[in-house]
Amino acid sequence: MVSLSQMQAPNRIQYPKIDPVAPGAVRPLWSVMIPTYNGVAYLEETLKCVLAQDLGAELMQIEVIDDCSTEGDSEGLVQAIGQGRIQFFRQPRNVGLIGNWNACIERSQGHWVHILHQDDLVLPGFYQQLQSTLNSPPTLGALFCRHAFIDEDGHWQGLSKIEQKTPGILPNWLERIAVVQLIQFPSIVVKRSAYEQLGGFCADVHYAADWEMWKRISAHYPVWYEPRILACYRIHSASETSRMIQSGADIMDIRKAIEMSKAYLPEASAEQLSQQAKEHYALYALNTARRLVISHNVQAAMSQTREALRCSLAISVWRSLFSLLRLMGKQWIGQKILRVNDYEA
Repeated sequence: MVSLSQMQAPNRIQYPKIDPVAPGAVRPLWSVMIPTYNGVAYLEETLKCVLAQDLGAELMQIEVIDDCSTEGDSEGLVQAIGQGRIQFFRQPRNVGLIGNWNACIERSQGHWVHILHQDDLVLPGFYQQLQSTLNSPPTLGALFCRHAFIDEDGHWQGLSKIEQKTPGILPNWLERIAVVQLIQFPSIVVKRSAYEQLGGFCADVHYAADWEMWKRISAHYPVWYEPRILACYRIHSASETSRMIQSGADIMDIRKAIEMSKAYLPEASAEQLSQQAKEHYALYALNTARRLVISHNVQAAMSQTREALRCSLAISVWRSLFSLLRLMGKQWIGQKILRVNDYEA
């Protein structure tokens, strides 16, 4: 593990400060913090899945943090579903996605913090299963489980990769998480003291702020893995993620996060891991570009291609690029033929 004092000084980043809980405050074991913004469509289902596993107020804080929504009545929904069990806080002004995540941490009172987004879910047994291993060992910084990907209607679309077959601390985990994002928010719980030690989420890498955080935690603490599928991460077209793909901002932020993490990766392997990560995400961007070309979204495909080449010029990237260009050529020729046929008709 890399200590804070060993972080490479030239690249040290000033992360948002997370203050400890006030002395003497009553502290539950869990803080389930639910950030929301204009998201009442899925919020009811999210609240109900948490309440179904409610361990009681002494063990579990449940709070919704609304980022000054302009649509829907999230407070009314919380009151109706929670019946006084769920706290509600409304930001006096919009602080943005990352700012609201950090507000979740700041307002948490529990020893372990679970940030559960307004459209994600936990499956039965999530809290009890993870609770049984929270202090195994006491130096743990985070625990996460395998998760399912669900669509807008709640249908399972796929599963996250299984990291190991049995529960336990992940060996050589930093070398894996440093190269590719493998954790989604609903599946991970983080010790509050880890946030206090390392700081909050960094808004400078908006799209990749979560991945950057998981890397930072993994560089300083052991991480426990539960192979059971206990959480669901929702993917839908209206998400912030989908909008950023159109401009290539997702890959731009990923590249920034890769550079940022060099400050806390082991000095001997930081450059190699960073190059591997850049190559991986260059290929990822070109694969996204391929899907966009097939769906005739050429402008977005070009944005992804541009950012891919800014990430890496490895041989594998060039091969993928040439394959993409061949596809684009076929698409262009096909469109020309269709236009000629339409004209002759």
